[in-house]
Amino acid sequence: MHRFLDLADFSRDEIGALIELARRLEQHPEPRALAGRILGLVFFNPSLRTLASFQAGMARLGGTSFVITPGQGTWQLETRLGAVMNGAAAEHVREGLPVLASYCDALGIRAFAEGKDLARDLAEMQFSAMAGVIDKPLINLESAMNHPCQSLADWKTLDDLAVPQHAKFVLSWAQHPRALPLAVPAATVHMAAMRGMEVVVLRPEGYGLPPAVMDKARAAAAASGGSVRETASRAEALAGAQVLYAKEWGSTAHYGDAEGDAGLRAGLGDWCVTPEWFDLTDAECKFMHCLPVRRNVAVADAVLDSARSVVQREAHNRMTAQMAVLYRMLSRGV
Repeated sequence: MHRFLDLADFSRDEIGALIELARRLEQHPEPRALAGRILGLVFFNPSLRTLASFQAGMARLGGTSFVITPGQGTWQLETRLGAVMNGAAAEHVREGLPVLASYCDALGIRAFAEGKDLARDLAEMQFSAMAGVIDKPLINLESAMNHPCQSLADWKTLDDLAVPQHAKFVLSWAQHPRALPLAVPAATVHMAAMRGMEVVVLRPEGYGLPPAVMDKARAAAAASGGSVRETASRAEALAGAQVLYAKEWGSTAHYGDAEGDAGLRAGLGDWCVTPEWFDLTDAECKFMHCLPVRRNVAVADAVLDSARSVVQREAHNRMTAQMAVLYRMLSRGV
């Protein structure tokens, strides 16, 4: 494996093999598998699970890692092509990233959406430009429209819990004080569709996922025997659901317009997931969220602290799933 950028780059069988490898490494550790290997991690945006889980996973496999947060102890890096660099950034990614890649065996990059131009973010312009100057193995730690590491961990979580392949999976919008990126919802709807699930995107008007995201998910569903649809009806979406995955994201009707988004979400305070949401679901419905989560804004305490919540298992699986990626990418025996 040379690059791990998008689950769509792999077949269902390949994803299954990665999950089986993650399970094997979880049960039978190989603490010398990546001895002498170095992972570089570049974070243009904040992280807790992604940062810690990659460092821990690399250490558990016997490797080492270094972390670069541009502008915090290092030069600030310019990402724009054609930029006139007369501002705060002292170095461009076209020089900085190849240098960092030369110091390690694989590089991971996290760079959120710019959040100004939807077409540009959908095209992954910023991440693609950075990926284009790196010849080492590369991992997407979250880009404008994708978070494959989270999705691989979520798929493993569903398998760990023996959730049926064709179960009803609801991805629901949840409230947040401000607009958040589309990477996780876009990756999640595709992951569930690729797994073969009956996927329903539940969202208020103005928060529908972009057509390109839905089309990609529908293509994956067609290949796996699943389905994908959207609705603003909570009752329709939740009826019989076996998984409820909550996530916050910005309005696609007001993309890049913070004031317009704020005006739209101001009347959506009831989009905080409470125990009552599960009155219509399957009795064993599991609750998922990628974290971080705003308690009692996006999700009520009573849901997060309940037996149906599997958010901690998801978070643990970030490390185990990523260990499989690292092993496949860097182990000399593979």
